[in-house]
Order: sequence, then C-alpha cells, then structure tokens
Amino acid sequence: MFFRKKVGIDLGTANTLVYVAEQGIVLNEPTVVAYSKEDKRILAVGNDAREMLGRTPGSIIAARPLSEGVIADYKTTSAMITYFLKKALRGRVLWPQVMISIPGGASQVEKRAVVSACKQAGASDVYLIEEPLAAAIGAKIPISQASGHMIVNIGGGTAEVAIISLGQLVAFKTIRVAGTKLDEAIMQTLRKELSLIIGERTAEEIKIKIGNAFIESPKSKVQSSKSESNNVVQERTMEVKGRDFQSGMPKVLEVGEGIINEALQKPLKQILEGIKQVFAMTPPELSADIVDKGIVLSGGTAGLKNIDKYITYYTGVASFVVEDPLFCVIRGVGMAIENLNSFKEAIR
Repeated sequence: MFFRKKVGIDLGTANTLVYVAEQGIVLNEPTVVAYSKEDKRILAVGNDAREMLGRTPGSIIAARPLSEGVIADYKTTSAMITYFLKKALRGRVLWPQVMISIPGGASQVEKRAVVSACKQAGASDVYLIEEPLAAAIGAKIPISQASGHMIVNIGGGTAEVAIISLGQLVAFKTIRVAGTKLDEAIMQTLRKELSLIIGERTAEEIKIKIGNAFIESPKSKVQSSKSESNNVVQERTMEVKGRDFQSGMPKVLEVGEGIINEALQKPLKQILEGIKQVFAMTPPELSADIVDKGIVLSGGTAGLKNIDKYITYYTGVASFVVEDPLFCVIRGVGMAIENLNSFKEAIR
C-alpha cells in the first residue's frame, strides 16, 4: 500500500517552517527568494537568498514573496514552496498531504492563492488551518473546552489576536503589524535621531540583541532591588555599522537599548490596540475566563525582551510567552495533520 507523506507548513512572512509526520520539524529557513530580473529564474531560496538581502547587483532581486502574512508574489511563492517541499522530503515529492497555516482574517482570494500555490508545488490534498488555532494547539491549550482562551501570535508580518472556545475562533483580529514593522521602526529612528542608515538584516539583529519592549522606571527598579543596590542595571548596547545619512560615508555607532525601546513603542501600541479591540468583541463570560488564565503569547516576535511585561502592564491581564514561541504554530500544524480526524472542526 502506498502511504502519502503528511506535511505541515508554517508559511510565515519572515520564516518558513516545515513539519513532516513522524519526523518532526525538518526545516526552518527565511522566507526569502532571489531571482534574476531578466527571466524571473529562481537563483536561491531560504538561507542562501537571505545572505543576498541588500547585497545584490541590479540584475538580481532578493525579496520576501509574502507581505504581511499574505502572498504578494504568487509565482515566486509557488517556486519557494516547491523548493521547501523537495528539501524537506529529500527530493521525493509524491503527492503529499499538506496542511498550511493562514492568517485568521484571510480572504477567500488569499486562501485560494495559498491552495493553488501548494497544488502547483505537488501537493495532492491541501488543508488550511488558521494561525491562532494552530498556535493554540502548539501551546497545548485545551481548545475544545467550553472556556475562553486568548492567544496573541506575533510573527514577522502579522499579529494574530484570537479568543478561542469550543475549538473555534470566537473573536479575532489580524493586525498587519509585527516583526518586520518593528525592524522598519528601528531603521527610521536611527536615520532620524542618529543620522545612520542601516539595512533590514542589521535592524533585525539590533531587535534580537538589544530590543526591549518595556523598560521599568528607575523607581520600580530601586524598590525591586534594594538588596542589590550596588548593582546598577547597565543599559545593553551594541556596535552598529551603517552609512551616514548626510555624508554617505560608512559609519559605526554604539547604540543603546533606550533609543531602540522608544523606536518600538509605536508598532507595539498598534498591537496593543488590536488586543483591546478583541477584548471589546468578547462575550463577558469568556473575558472572565481570560482574566483567570492570562494571555498566551506565541510567534517569533514574542521572543522580544519584556513583551509579556509590556502587555501585562497596559492591559492589566497577566501575559506569558510559551516555550519556543517561534515553533508554536508549526507544532500545532504538525499535531493537526497527524490527527486529522480529531481536528476536522478546526481545518478548512
């Protein structure tokens, strides 16, 4: 008897992760494609293409085919899914069953684009699962209970805020602000405040190394660390290389986390507004459940330092980041494809 492989894909704006049944997560690469401008021939995908970002000659374009969680360039996305499937299945792509995550508020057109891109890549059956549900399954939240759970999945292109009860989304909102918008905010602030021009990759490095969503006021630091009064909390800094905005010459600066914290406030506030809007749409009984259980944070951008403290402070509801937030959605997609019958309600 011929067994078809079951494959789960978390097709993200920043990273794509692939899960193969009985093997686990087999691939984690950047969602970047490099192709020639002339004949649109694909030259590199994933890690190799990311190395080219901001470093290509005029004849080669290195770009992200997904924008804000949605397919922006259909042809390159299809080629990229084909590449990732071949790599994950070691070249033997024999009509696998594919489950792929989509944003909670994806339109019919966006859903069709994802399905046809997967079919063109060689998939026989394509199942769609909404990202917040996949993240909740991956975070081991008992979603089938008649009880409210709030999950905020902050990825590269979108932040998905959802209230889940009885295995379905009760209230949800897709905010088109997430990791890439945080990178852009860092780029803009450094250009404006320090006259330093940097690229996407450098901005992402800064965010990972010294990004901080919530810096406690000195007063609260003093109260919380009276015993450590000699240990003054040092600001984290990082050497950043870029180009001077005025002279156009290379420039190296020491950048502290304070200025990066200021840069991140505007996009973080937009995510916070989305959370508040979802709370406003939630039935009171479910709101009461969430106050008891707290807000679950997942997705790669949930790895930003103190993002849980930031959300707790401004919503008044306890928030916590799941273990390995980047792998939360793909774990959920993997569990759902391996147990298709149990999750029939959640998939499309």
